[in-house]
Amino acid sequence: MSKSLPKRSEDYSLWYNELVKRAGLAENAAVRGCMVIKPYGYAIWEKMQQTLDGMFKRTGHQNAYFPLFVPKSLFEAEEKNAEGFAKECAVVTHYRLQTDPERPGKLRVDPNAKLEEELVVRPTSEAIIWSTYKNWIQSYRDLPLLINQWANVVRWEMRTRLFLRTAEFLWQEGHTAHATAEEALAETRQMLDVYAEFAEEWMALPVVKGVKSENERFAGALETYCIEALMQDGKALQAGTSHFLGQNFAKAFDVQFQTKEGTLEHVWGTSWGVSTRLMGALVMAHSDDEGLILPPKLAPIQVVIVPIYKTGQLDELLERIRPMQQGLLERGISVKVDDRDTERPGFKFAEWEMKGVPVRLAVGMRDLDAGTVEVARRDTKEKMNLPLADIVQSVDQLLQDIQTNIYNKAMRYREQHTTRVTTYEEFKRVLDTTAGFVLAPWDGTPETEERIKEETKATIRCLALNEPDEDGVDMLTGKPSARYAYFARAY
Repeated sequence: MSKSLPKRSEDYSLWYNELVKRAGLAENAAVRGCMVIKPYGYAIWEKMQQTLDGMFKRTGHQNAYFPLFVPKSLFEAEEKNAEGFAKECAVVTHYRLQTDPERPGKLRVDPNAKLEEELVVRPTSEAIIWSTYKNWIQSYRDLPLLINQWANVVRWEMRTRLFLRTAEFLWQEGHTAHATAEEALAETRQMLDVYAEFAEEWMALPVVKGVKSENERFAGALETYCIEALMQDGKALQAGTSHFLGQNFAKAFDVQFQTKEGTLEHVWGTSWGVSTRLMGALVMAHSDDEGLILPPKLAPIQVVIVPIYKTGQLDELLERIRPMQQGLLERGISVKVDDRDTERPGFKFAEWEMKGVPVRLAVGMRDLDAGTVEVARRDTKEKMNLPLADIVQSVDQLLQDIQTNIYNKAMRYREQHTTRVTTYEEFKRVLDTTAGFVLAPWDGTPETEERIKEETKATIRCLALNEPDEDGVDMLTGKPSARYAYFARAY
């Protein structure tokens, strides 16, 4: 199976697209720019969703659901937000079809069924949610309001790529309201920390936590915080964002509360989200030319057992395998026994390698009689024979080791592809050769940032939160610089 997979070094984009399809994660839909997430891919997304949902609820958030359609008048209430998304909006103008009298058997839009007001198919839900919060919030007793929504959104993209950029995608979006700016800022930072913990602990993906420049800020926010990850081709990928909205949406929709002192004030807001883009990050950060490499914590199947048998042995072998299978299940490890009699072991090995199953056990009668099991780990391709008596404990420990190793490998790559520069010539040379993150002094102006983007296609990914201010000289303009920014070409 893996022989026809393109090489990363030859065509990274083609490698990614083919791997997503061949591993059974997703495929292009009949609707242009949209995707079908297949069962194996959706199983990974479900694990992401369940893990994040638990993390949200442990921080006090509740789930709700809001309409897919946003009246245009509500959408345009917050001008910066409306302007920022206007070019990506799909709009519903009519509510009925009818038989086409000029084309028998075909349909057309009923010209008499035009909506009084157009409906925007949500590209994000701030407008519809804040218009609802106006009815939910009257007093300080109603705050903080901590709501999350799991939903789909539509952003009409012309150039699409499975998981990374599609016209419709799945995500979660948190929307919270607070009595003070300090509380809202604390919420914004807390949720950024939640995203970073999930990325590093579950996805085995090291990230840089930072704040966006004004040019890259979410439309309608005062500040946008983000986690940025590095893919194996040296491009950055924004893996999650958390926005401090200030009182912008509260004022746009007149969401006020009565304080303890009896005065009326507008609430302070946040919004934050991650999407199925994380699936693309998972593929691009870890996988190789033979297929997926999945961190065990997110793998739908953590262990596959492949019986090696001669004619007439399968039923007996499966019976002898069952205690091992049950022991792994009782340890909380997901296991699949590939007992298909229509495929040879070599085909099965290649298939599960392509799908990124972390551990493979090859078990035959001779192995069991000798009290051993052949174990192969997907991340390093190392094979070993381990005692059957300790196999459950050994596999459990091996899965932990694989999770750690995948993270450490990604971290080494990031460290090797993070370069500090002071001159513009060096900046451009690193982008074209080493790639990755380039730390460079920036004078803080949108004009300089835009010029660098136009000339190099590199953007400021973030200003890192854990790095101090540092005086310098802007590499392009020669003006004083107070910060080194993380630049990169990005998805």
